[in-house]
Amino acid sequence: MSRLYTQAVAEAAEPAAELFAKIKKALGKVPNAYATIGSNSPVALDAILNLDGALKKSSLTGKEIEVIKLAVSQVAECDYCLASHTLAGKFAGLSPDALLAARHGQPSGDARHDALAAFARSVVSTRGTVAPEVLAAVRAAGVSDAQVIDTLMAVTAISFTNMINRVNDTTLDFPKAP
Repeated sequence: MSRLYTQAVAEAAEPAAELFAKIKKALGKVPNAYATIGSNSPVALDAILNLDGALKKSSLTGKEIEVIKLAVSQVAECDYCLASHTLAGKFAGLSPDALLAARHGQPSGDARHDALAAFARSVVSTRGTVAPEVLAAVRAAGVSDAQVIDTLMAVTAISFTNMINRVNDTTLDFPKAP
């Protein structure tokens, strides 16, 4: 059960109502995590939506963004984000094996995805103080410095929602991740 205030989406006033309408139009529903964020801070909801919008314009592919978000969510042990990004990863074209590989640091058959997941795990587990060989490994997989920066942006975005959902104990409204 959620621990933070979450208003019924249909009862939201502006500016949350406008944000909820945009989310519902794009996703078909307002996920519980967004409902909690918007109920308490429309500014925070707007910021995370804009950050995710910027990620879509970044140098990373949709698959790569989901690999990063799954790796970070596994480290954070965020069941909500694991569920939502397993579904998003499927929609982005990742296979069930690739989804699990990203989460658990197993070879996926895609060296670039594996390197991005390993880099993201290292970033969060070292609080950003990655060893030189970790940066060298992601570069050796063909990741540019611009993509390293965009990876850090993806880590930032998912870390925010991981924390919201961990503090809130957000009720799953996506299929549970395997």
